Amino acid sequence: MTSLSNFTVHRIDGTELALSSLAGQVVLVVNTASACGFTPQLAGLQTLHETYSSRGLVVLGFPCNQFGGQDPGSHDQIQAFCQLNYGVTFPMMAKVNVNGEQADPLFQWLKTEARGLLGSQAIKWNFTKFLVGRDGQVIRRYAPQDAPAKLANDIEAALGKHA
Repeated sequence: MTSLSNFTVHRIDGTELALSSLAGQVVLVVNTASACGFTPQLAGLQTLHETYSSRGLVVLGFPCNQFGGQDPGSHDQIQAFCQLNYGVTFPMMAKVNVNGEQADPLFQWLKTEARGLLGSQAIKWNFTKFLVGRDGQVIRRYAPQDAPAKLANDIEAALGKHA
């Protein structure tokens, strides 16, 4: 069975991150953008990181430029923007595509495991969120308009479950 641990991604600095290193933790995967109406959610994601990381939550931000060209900057520019404007300290990954033939394999899997509105697999916009449990399986998909604070109860429940 495929799980989060089967994937390797690239951090924003270009180094690899084997997601198997996060085994046993709860992971929130989010496709982000620096110039989106939902960009202020970075502050809420940072709050989740600060609140729950000591209990085993890992927030992973994946910049994506597929929706309205809202993250055209370089990796250095994206990292600086997130840190300076929203105090982001959770791990930011390299820019990815989340839809289409060039979609990152992680997002291909996430979309299959947790479909969107009306059963759609496609990610509709920036700040779609996927909550993955300690067992590496997708718990739930959240829409872009779902504020990070709205995820707290589900995160609490997932953190309460030990592998």
